[in-house]
Amino acid sequence: MPSGALAVPKGDEVVPVINRLAGGFANVVLTQDWHPRDHISFATAHAGRKPFETTRLPYGEQVLWPAHCVQGTRGAELHKDLQIAQAQLVIRKGHHREIDSYSAFLEADRKTTTGLGGYLRERGFKELYVCGLATDFCVAWTAPACAAHLQEP
Repeated sequence: MPSGALAVPKGDEVVPVINRLAGGFANVVLTQDWHPRDHISFATAHAGRKPFETTRLPYGEQVLWPAHCVQGTRGAELHKDLQIAQAQLVIRKGHHREIDSYSAFLEADRKTTTGLGGYLRERGFKELYVCGLATDFCVAWTAPACAAHLQEP
């Protein structure tokens, strides 16, 4: 959001749009960044490094972010104006200290699952709609993965 540690100017403008879209669905899943204080994607976890620089980690190239969405802090809370009472599941991403997470399905190592694919298959969903704020990272990593994770294993 605009005042957050990883601010998106005018990011709060997406909230009423998401509320309106979600209102048309009985089944909604939310994702929530939920990082430990010493998360590997934070620039502060790498001596002398600054936010938005990149570094090489075991799973590949990693953007170093300002500390954001730290577990249990106000910055990790879902936006106060989200009105999605019918949401049935919240997937917390980025809680593994050594792996960043953008996709709602797979962590950035492209191996560690979040459990969302299994949940959707178990529920029998065949079609998904994805919306969100970070279209350059979280939405961009999630949307292409939808079809693959709805298919039977």
